[in-house]
Formats: sequence, C-alpha cells, structure tokens
Amino acid sequence: MAMLIKSIATLATALGLSLTLQAAPAHRLLFFTKSSGYEHEVISWKKGQPSFAEKIFTELGAKHSWEFVFSKDGSKFSPEYLAGFDSVVFYTTGDLTTPGTDGQPAMTPAGKQALFDYIKGGKGFIGLHSASDTFHTANESKKGPDRYLNHGKDADPFVCMLGGEFIIHGAQQVATNKVINKTFPGFEEAGDSFAFKEEWYSLKDFNPDIHALTVIDSPAMTGAPYQRPPYPTTWAREEGKGRVYYTAMGHRDDVWTNPTFQNILVGAIRWTTRDVTAAIPPNLKTAAPGAMTNPPFVEPKK
Repeated sequence: MAMLIKSIATLATALGLSLTLQAAPAHRLLFFTKSSGYEHEVISWKKGQPSFAEKIFTELGAKHSWEFVFSKDGSKFSPEYLAGFDSVVFYTTGDLTTPGTDGQPAMTPAGKQALFDYIKGGKGFIGLHSASDTFHTANESKKGPDRYLNHGKDADPFVCMLGGEFIIHGAQQVATNKVINKTFPGFEEAGDSFAFKEEWYSLKDFNPDIHALTVIDSPAMTGAPYQRPPYPTTWAREEGKGRVYYTAMGHRDDVWTNPTFQNILVGAIRWTTRDVTAAIPPNLKTAAPGAMTNPPFVEPKK
C-alpha cells in the first residue's frame, strides 16, 4: 500500500498536479453500546449527541489513527458486518437479543453466533464494565441467590467467551488494584498497584484460562458484595484464534479521563488488533487463588 501511494504521488508530481493523500486508519473498531438492561450514563446518547465514552474514544482514535464506529443497533450483527472491523468493544447490558431498556434493534441469535465466529476466527473483542452484565446465565434472577452461583462450562456462551460474569456491586469507593503483569500493553506505567473511585463490580464464574492483569483488594473494601478473597478485575484470554480482553472499570466519567484507565484502553486495543503481542498463560490460581469464592447472599431490602 505504501508503494502504491508513493507511485501515485510521483505520477501526480510529474503531471504538475497537486495531490493530497489521506492515510487510511490503522484500525477500524466497533464500539457497541446497546443496553437491553440498565443504560449507563457514560454511554447514553443525549439529544442525538455522542456519549461521553464515545468522545474519549474519538480523541484516542485521532491520536492513534483508529476509526471508531459507534452503534446501538444489534440487528446489524452478521459475518459481513463484523468483517469490517479489526476489533469490537462492548459496553452493554442484558439479553441483547431483546430490545429491552433502550428499545434499540435487538441482536438475532444468528448475530450472536456471528460474534463468536468472528472472534474465534482471529479478531479481537474488548468488554468494558457492564459487558459482564450481559447475557446472564440461565436468566438468573437479578436479586436472587442463584445470581451468586458459579456455572462453569454451563455458563452462557457469552460469559465463557468473556471470561467472567457480574454478580452485584456495592457503593462507589476508592479501591486498590494490584497489577499482576506490568509488562502487558497498557500497564507499563501503572506501577505495582493503582487506586481510584469507581463502581467496582463483584464478579464470578471466571474462566480458568484467563490471564489476570489486575486483582482487586476486596477484603479492604466496604460492603457485603466485597466480603470475599481478592479477585480479577481485568484480564486477557484467547478464544480460538481470537483475543479477548475485559476490564470491570469504566462506570464514571472521571475514570474515562484518568490516564491509567486510558493507557489500559489503548493497551487493550493494541493487543486485540495485534499491533503488539504478549504472553498470557493462565494464572488465575496463582494471581487470585480465592477468586471462585463468591460473596455471601444478602436478601435485598424491600
């Protein structure tokens, strides 16, 4: 491609023509934010204007020559549609095969399968925050004790692909995350740990093959959802030939402007689009040996 552009420019010069060439983006990414369940403020469209998260991605795209496509339309998912992207980023909730809360077009079961095939075929997937609150296993009751069970291989295929599932969250608070792999793209400047205020998810059903990147100090946190041993909040794994990445962060606007979180986002994109590589051996048992111990169920207040 570079040789072709150079040849065209040389020909234009020889003919005395003025030619302005615009380089193609390094990568094209889909940021999908359909909310069949709760819609987070940070991804909400207001009066047709881009969401706060989309504005941040637009800025990052300009810096790194990435083109983002923003969509809430699940009906577009097909092999042909997904083929136009190097990686897809989900900030979603609920059963995406239903219109649900936001009323946006639903994904078909074939569209869901197309996503799995897209990833297994060698493309990238990034799940942010509530992506783990998407396609819950066996339609678990949102406030019932079954939401606290691990399902292992019987979990919804989306949960198995993502590598974990949302249970519940407590009050927003400052919490410390230990960095497990400081050489993974995006964590080079994070240090041994980092801490900021966030809506921290309590998670379950971790795929045993995940490579944990951050582990939260849950015993030091306040609230029943965190009465459990430390567990991963960011990880990477392989799905077939594809690369899957998840971080539980991303609820608050000020998290999106936090340099540490932005570095993590950039690293996730660079890794899933194969600009960089990194070894991701399974490390759940060593990084967070008590991760499969879930918090105690507390009967919700009426």
